[in-house]
Amino acid sequence: MEETISLKEIFEVIKKRMKLIISLVVIAAIISAIISFFVLTPNYQSGTQFIVNQQNTDPNAQYSVNDVRLNVELINTYSEIIRSPRILDAVIKELNLDLTVGALKEKINVASPDSSQVVNVTVTDPDPELATKIANTTVAVFQKEVPVLMNVDNVQVLSPAVTPANPSPVSPNKQLNIAIAIVLGAMVGVGLAFLLEYLDNTLKSEEDILKRLNVPVLGTISHMDESDVIRQGQANQAVATRRQKGV
Repeated sequence: MEETISLKEIFEVIKKRMKLIISLVVIAAIISAIISFFVLTPNYQSGTQFIVNQQNTDPNAQYSVNDVRLNVELINTYSEIIRSPRILDAVIKELNLDLTVGALKEKINVASPDSSQVVNVTVTDPDPELATKIANTTVAVFQKEVPVLMNVDNVQVLSPAVTPANPSPVSPNKQLNIAIAIVLGAMVGVGLAFLLEYLDNTLKSEEDILKRLNVPVLGTISHMDESDVIRQGQANQAVATRRQKGV
């Protein structure tokens, strides 16, 4: 026989295990806050821009659509060259970095908006000053190597990287991490509550007997705690006293 659960039963399970759910939510939020504030290393981001634009020796010459299209298509090639060992090796030597080419490559991101000749080079590092130096040095080395590699001179720095007075880390996002932890804690808590309810096969009411055993209830034994016993004893004693007095 297929069992169904009503919305009322769902709320009853959640209400019954509310302390467990709240405890897991609080624990998850505290753990996330500790990790975000004290364990994870903050990372800063610095970026520079350059434009791909062929220089003309003739001042009266004008660019054609094909020239612009060629420059845009070259950006994909330039994005790979910027993060190539030839460029990054030179950056490591110039800045005397204690990094491998692979590690430095992971710090650099190259992107360009669609159909744009502007290329954004962003660097992420725990040191904001170093991130700025890496971004500017990478573009400078690339600008110097492009004429040798591609036999063109069409890269001009549009906006160098600058470290702000009070840099803000881009990661970790503490508020987002805590919010995600709260949601996950609540999901785990609710799931655990229903799991415990599913594993609990004890009979607690007449309805459980009828539902699970399919047998009629012949009688029930009332539960009495200590306070009920004391009140009942006091009532019996009062009745006995009145009888002795003939009331």
